[in-house]
Amino acid sequence: MTRQAVTSAGAPAAIGPYSQAIAVPGAVYCSGQIGLDPVSGELVEGVEAQAERALRNLGAVLDAAGVTFSDVVKTTIFLTDMDDFATVNAVYARFVPDPPPARSTVAVAALPKGALVEVEAIARRAE
Repeated sequence: MTRQAVTSAGAPAAIGPYSQAIAVPGAVYCSGQIGLDPVSGELVEGVEAQAERALRNLGAVLDAAGVTFSDVVKTTIFLTDMDDFATVNAVYARFVPDPPPARSTVAVAALPKGALVEVEAIARRAE
């Protein structure tokens, strides 16, 4: 199986030893995106703004892989505070088309750079 790294300048560069995404025949596996501004490298303020930025970053990675949110079949959302679920859910709903992908939302103790939300995705990709 051939693995191809996917990179987008529209999303922050990886902050560790991982790829923004890996494309394999039929699928794209996207690493989690947090609310880092890709130009400044700074975390945006507030959970709503972070969710929006994380999803825009994820969209840029999907685009670089030649897919869109319409191709996403599974997402995972990581929250540092489950009280933010409704706020993040409202932002998320603006990005995903019907029918929405399968999704898990998990509360975690902490995220990189002190982020409040992180979103990862798996998308189908025509070969």
